[in-house]
Amino acid sequence: MRTSAIMAVLLLGGSSAAAQSSRIPADMGDIVVTPIVHASVQVEYDGTVVHVDPWSKGDLSQAKQADLILVTDDPGHHLDPVAIDQLRKTGAPVVVTETAHAKYANSTILANGERGTFAGIQVEAVAAYDMTPGQPWHPKGEANGYVVTLGGKRLFFSGVGECVPEIQALTNIDVAFMPMNLPVDRMRPRPVAECVKTFNPDVVYLYHYDNGYAGWLQNPDRSQPNEDTQNTLRAFEAALTDEAIEFRDGNWYPPITDR
Repeated sequence: MRTSAIMAVLLLGGSSAAAQSSRIPADMGDIVVTPIVHASVQVEYDGTVVHVDPWSKGDLSQAKQADLILVTDDPGHHLDPVAIDQLRKTGAPVVVTETAHAKYANSTILANGERGTFAGIQVEAVAAYDMTPGQPWHPKGEANGYVVTLGGKRLFFSGVGECVPEIQALTNIDVAFMPMNLPVDRMRPRPVAECVKTFNPDVVYLYHYDNGYAGWLQNPDRSQPNEDTQNTLRAFEAALTDEAIEFRDGNWYPPITDR
């Protein structure tokens, strides 16, 4: 069955455990970054756990309970009430956009450009939208990225969209998580790399770069994905050549072994 195939991918492909975690030095010890799948990531620092876009199609069996949950948009691979309810500590804030709040009311709206402190963590909402004429898949005002300050480090989790002025205006970003929207013909490797150069983080991860894989997780009756993601990642890395920006491959998509 295709559902069984998905579970085999998640459990045997290595998507969940701390084996994929990486560390960022910070004031009171390391920030631990653990990719889950697609746009879903867990960040842990000094006993505090933040989840961004938790998704139950990923393997959450080893995910930690969240002190704060951030949701960037309202489609199901960003806003997943099942995953939120599974991971949310009692009373933990869930920060969302206005459109996401309409689907998950037990949450707090943070609009583009607003900021606040949640669970003792400073959070800034950064606009995420498309600028391609006539193709506003992500209209302005409906999605957020977030700048999160942990241990004196500023981590930017970009929402899905293009390289908008609000992103280019970011300053003092230590770690960035940047999406590509493939196979949609926008935010491909070189444009994303050029975008990253505008705000010059120390470290960058790519996420949300295999929509075929994500679609297969949502509907296992679809054809299995065959995107050449490794070449995509290498193209992005090559576009950062000679830049003092470290690219880290989070391995957000476990290999599919039942072809």
